[in-house]
Amino acid sequence: MRDLRGSRELLLNLTRREVKGKYKATALGQLWSLANPLTAMIIYTVVFAYIIRVDPGPGDPSGIDVFALWLLCALLPWTFFTNVVNGGMVSLLANENLIKKVYFPRIALVVANSLSLLFTWAIEMVVLVLALWVVGANVLPWLPLTLVFMVWMWLFATGLSMMASIANVYFRDTQHFVTIIFQVWFYLTPIVYPASMVVDQSNRIGPILGPITLFDLYLLNPIGLFAEVFRNLLYDNRWPELSAFVACAVWSVGAFAAGYAVFTRHEKGLAEAL
Repeated sequence: MRDLRGSRELLLNLTRREVKGKYKATALGQLWSLANPLTAMIIYTVVFAYIIRVDPGPGDPSGIDVFALWLLCALLPWTFFTNVVNGGMVSLLANENLIKKVYFPRIALVVANSLSLLFTWAIEMVVLVLALWVVGANVLPWLPLTLVFMVWMWLFATGLSMMASIANVYFRDTQHFVTIIFQVWFYLTPIVYPASMVVDQSNRIGPILGPITLFDLYLLNPIGLFAEVFRNLLYDNRWPELSAFVACAVWSVGAFAAGYAVFTRHEKGLAEAL
């Protein structure tokens, strides 16, 4: 971390390169970052709100009842998370020539990727907050806490991306495994359906392993916790459960610490492995 702090200018330039290079020479620039989540929102809204007819109910106590906005409150954090892990996972391979030619903290490549995506996510969240405010949600008092959870989400995603980047250098099939894992993980997370549906099914099935229920296993999903917290703050306009608050903090710090430990342990051999 001392090397990274001493390379602040390098980190800033790498982040700027990622931000500018992604939509270079396009007419809309960063506005293109809204295209994927908005397209996904439209598709999922049509399928789950009008065909399957999933009804999460109005926000409590906000009272707003707009499925598309309810969906975006969890979809945007999920999209940010997957983009950070996928981008960080290939960041070392994409900069193979740079790594072999000159010394610099290699971790800067992974962190710059996540910082550039944090910038993009912030733009998306501003648009979401404005949309929620227009429909009557009292989001302003909850913005400071929302920013805290955005930072925690960044720590969690960056930590996993550090581990994935190292794994992808030594085992090139990692990115293909991660793609499959994310496909499964998406539907195991209450993004397009409310967590209350899982509670209902868990109560219907009963304990599946001793006193452990299906919902108990469901709570082990950190992204599910983050999704519920963002919905509590932005859509419901209320405090999240204390257990979810603590769990998100633990997952964030733990994932970042583990990712940093794995990365620094294998950093010296990256040039040879590449």
